[in-house]
Amino acid sequence: MQKIPGLTCLVVGGILIFWGYKMSHAVGGEISSLVSGSPGDKPMLLYLGGAILVLAGLGQVAWKGK
Repeated sequence: MQKIPGLTCLVVGGILIFWGYKMSHAVGGEISSLVSGSPGDKPMLLYLGGAILVLAGLGQVAWKGK
């Protein structure tokens, strides 16, 4: 029963990472990156949240509980 929330975390985490990637490569993200040298706060938060969800999902799917 732990696999359904784990798979959900994997899917949502992947979507967040993809959304952060698209946001960082949009015109506004490119200009922000050009001026400041970093992609911005919002894409980085999406990357971080997505990575945390992917790791949590992998842990739930791979973990063999009772």
